[in-house]
Amino acid sequence: MDDAELDVVLATVYDLLRAEGMSDAADLVRKYPARIEQTGYDNWNGGTNIWEVYLETPATDFAKLGSKRQSLEEQITARLKTVLETHNQDWYSARLIPAKLAKKEWRAQEVSPGDASLPRQTRQNILDGLRIDGASWSGVLDDVEFLGRIFNLSAMPSFDARYKDAAGDIWQHRINNDDWDNDWVFTDSRFNLLDGPHDAFLKFLCEIVNPVVRADRDEALKLSVHFNDQLRPAGWEIYEEERIAGRPRYAYRQLTHNGRHAVLRARTVADALDAGWMARAIERLENSIDKDPDLAIGTAKELVESCCKTILTKRGVPIAKSSDLGDLTKALTKELQLVPEGITEETKGADNIRLILRNLTQLTNNLAQLRGLYGTGHGRDGKYKGLQPRHARLAAASAVAFIDFISETYRHREAIENTERTKEKQA
Repeated sequence: MDDAELDVVLATVYDLLRAEGMSDAADLVRKYPARIEQTGYDNWNGGTNIWEVYLETPATDFAKLGSKRQSLEEQITARLKTVLETHNQDWYSARLIPAKLAKKEWRAQEVSPGDASLPRQTRQNILDGLRIDGASWSGVLDDVEFLGRIFNLSAMPSFDARYKDAAGDIWQHRINNDDWDNDWVFTDSRFNLLDGPHDAFLKFLCEIVNPVVRADRDEALKLSVHFNDQLRPAGWEIYEEERIAGRPRYAYRQLTHNGRHAVLRARTVADALDAGWMARAIERLENSIDKDPDLAIGTAKELVESCCKTILTKRGVPIAKSSDLGDLTKALTKELQLVPEGITEETKGADNIRLILRNLTQLTNNLAQLRGLYGTGHGRDGKYKGLQPRHARLAAASAVAFIDFISETYRHREAIENTERTKEKQA
């Protein structure tokens, strides 16, 4: 049996396994190259040839299969017999073996110490999120076009004997026949997204939200937020590096300081207030802290203003069109009673409590003034010099401290009032 005949047999075995719900075994048959060897001969019943079909599995994948290997081999073997033993008296079985590397290849390999910094679970969570949302990773491009932007497909092997490289078999099974699952690339050993170099995985994410791939701005933003929710706790992020036709193109970087993580708390606030549109300001704030401090300062002020308007609207407090940030914080202070009136002079630390709370509300006024001096939105002369990223981090941290406090106070007030209303109804 030559390679072409073996491939036809394995295609049928693959279809049988999928039809019977044995997806793990089917994936092995599809993903890994196979060869057939005669391993014995039995004189019984007129003579029987014994054949072994070897599926050459990358060593890392082989090790991960562990105790499952035997059951997977048995599933594949049973379907091989179904396909082949009706035509002759020979015996067939399947065996998973670790693929061998040439001496030069393994000695040339270098293990990057940074690869372990992007954990497998982080990657898995991101890919699972794409599955849950039903998001097409290749966007408006086909799979060959998309992957060709990141990988040299002509230098990667084909799992289909009819084609010379990865570009050929991807075209055959995703465009011509469309018999691979939509998320096939997540587990394809050639791309090794889950366990391979971190830079390949991060480039993959950046391409997913590239404006050439995904024209819908809101969808790209939603995906970038999802990616960063998982990446930042692991010390990475994707960020807006430049704009193409007014739309962001993303790159990736490793986080080198903890200041940026303070803004993660703002995302929790946005979720709690059900203010999804605040996510755009939060993302813009994070992306601009180092790249454009002036923009970050202006965005910090806008974030506070947006949060104030959201809570006042939820509380049914009218907002005048002419209200500035000072007016909004005064109204919010009064509505939520941020400075308690019931603290007496005899109460230990009363002055300190009042001072901290009053100073917290003053942060908003200081942000507004800082934006006017250094933030975006005003023309500058040729001698103008902006502030540094450390100043932007201070503005961001101040804004987050404020919105975090007022949102918790808002939820506290709501809980008390809901309890009181329940008691009144029961009475």
